[in-house]
Amino acid sequence: MDIFSYSVTMLGTVAFAITAVLASSKQGIALFGACVLGIITAIGGGTIRDIILDVPVFWSLDLNYIWVGLAASIATFIATPFFKRKLIQSLVLYIDGFGASLFAIQGMDKVWDLQFAMPVGPILLGVITAIGGGVTRDVLAGRKTLIMTRELYATPVLLGCILFSILSHIAPEHRATWGTLCTAFIFGIRSAALHWKLSVPDWLMTKTAEEES
Repeated sequence: MDIFSYSVTMLGTVAFAITAVLASSKQGIALFGACVLGIITAIGGGTIRDIILDVPVFWSLDLNYIWVGLAASIATFIATPFFKRKLIQSLVLYIDGFGASLFAIQGMDKVWDLQFAMPVGPILLGVITAIGGGVTRDVLAGRKTLIMTRELYATPVLLGCILFSILSHIAPEHRATWGTLCTAFIFGIRSAALHWKLSVPDWLMTKTAEEES
């Protein structure tokens, strides 16, 4: 893994560990539980991806991911009491979007190098890498998962992954540039959706007969 991809993965690890501790703070959680949840969230998406790829799980080759996730979890646990509830809720969403944008393209990049199930494989596993940790976090923390709501959460990730795939096919020699661009694209859409409270339109949501009447 080159230094850029390594740095991106580490940054995403920190971001997701932070969101896990912040998201669980409302229910109240002990330090040990916060650390476990933070680490699981930080490595969850990448672990699922590597199991599907049938390759060594990334953190088993470099335990620094575990230590970084642990350090971020402890630091967030200590800092959380100083944050107001409204700020915590906002931080969780924005930092989660940032982490998802980083992991989506990093995940795609790894799958692309392996030429796994091209061209669908990189897109699918990019999305899984991006949202896997967040879904695991929400389930363990007893929260409604973001992909089960009207939030524009997985959609920006999917669009960014598709864009990265198209650009990388057109000009593969500039893949690193496309990765940076698409990371910004995903986070930009997610941030805009949060800021302006954009959500999935009604016609794209399932409804029961009782709800429609």
